Amino acid sequence: MIDEAVMAKVEALAGLRLSPEERERLRADLAKILAYFRKLQEVDTEGVPPFSPLPGQTNVLREDEPAPSLPREAALRHAPDPADGYFRVPPLFPS
Repeated sequence: MIDEAVMAKVEALAGLRLSPEERERLRADLAKILAYFRKLQEVDTEGVPPFSPLPGQTNVLREDEPAPSLPREAALRHAPDPADGYFRVPPLFPS
């Protein structure tokens, strides 16, 4: 059961401001998700080895090699509002 205290904490942690209808819909969705996980816990996994990548595969990613970067002018060419050689973006937390 997801009570009001849990919903308030989820809402605060996610930075949400939900209406009562939205909160109830989210509560129902979360309850379904938790029920699904409870159902998965019932699956007998005795004798099933833990997942491991394909045999013989280790790291298939390329090496991280330094390379020249894009010139600043080219990077800013299509920026909607560049300023002093940088990307200008809206503030995350308006003052």
